Amino acid sequence: MKGLAISEVASQIGVRPSTIRYYEQIGILLPTGRVGGKRRYDPSILARLAVIQRARQTGFSLKEIRQLFFGFRPGVPSSERWKKMSAKKLAELSATMERIKTMQELLQRMQNCHCKGLEECGEKILLNRKRSN
Repeated sequence: MKGLAISEVASQIGVRPSTIRYYEQIGILLPTGRVGGKRRYDPSILARLAVIQRARQTGFSLKEIRQLFFGFRPGVPSSERWKKMSAKKLAELSATMERIKTMQELLQRMQNCHCKGLEECGEKILLNRKRSN
C-alpha cells in the first residue's frame, strides 16, 4: 500500500496533519495503515475529509459528524442521513435566532436606560416581569 502521506492529505484538503490525527483519535476517521512507521492514506480519505469540512462549515459539531458517519443503520443512504441531521440543525438554528432576537431587543431597550443605580434597574425589571405575567 503506497497511499498518500499525511502531509499530502493535509495539503490537498487544507488542514493541518494534527487535525487528521485528531479526527482519527476521536473516531471520525478510521485508523489507517502504516508503511515504514508512517501513516499512509487511501485517496478516498480526501472525499471523507471534504464531507467533514462541509459539515463543520454548516455548524455540525464533531460529535454530530461522528453520528453522520457511524450513527445510522448500515445501508442508510447519505442523503437520508443529511436530511435527518439537517432538519435537526435547522431547528436548532431557528431557536438560536429567536434567542438572539430577544437579546437584541433587550439590548436596544437598555440603550434607553436612565436609571441612577443598578437597584433602580432591578426594580424596573421586576416591575416589567410582574406586568407581563
